[in-house]
Amino acid sequence: MSRRTTLAAALTLTAALVLAGCGGADGAPQLKVEGPYMPRPVDQNMAGAYFTVKNSGDTADKLTSVTSDLSKDITLHKTAGTKMEQVNSLAIPAGGELRLSRGGNHLMFMGLKKKPAEGDEVAIELHFATAGPIKVTVPVKALTYAPKK
Repeated sequence: MSRRTTLAAALTLTAALVLAGCGGADGAPQLKVEGPYMPRPVDQNMAGAYFTVKNSGDTADKLTSVTSDLSKDITLHKTAGTKMEQVNSLAIPAGGELRLSRGGNHLMFMGLKKKPAEGDEVAIELHFATAGPIKVTVPVKALTYAPKK
């Protein structure tokens, strides 16, 4: 085998492994997080966070937990009508999205280690039933911030 052929084979194998590790394999969830934000918390007791997880893959997945240095107690919540309830996971349909927003599904951070100020950034890591974890930087916005739709 020539040196050029060996190099081409090595590059092809490397590219295939990278794509497989990124959820590029057929049928796997392919997740992307868009529009994260946290309204500036009023006090150090709790905060909420919102974003959209888009799944361009052929397989559904679930957001199962969130970790962050900001709080050890981060829970997933869904809102049905006027009632908010804690859930163990939030579904992300194949070819669809999970939208976390005020008045809907959201994250709750309880017992903050510090109160983030407007302009700060909060690092979180999202954990899923199938896909690997995703690290997200969440900007802290004004208390009354509302994203454009």
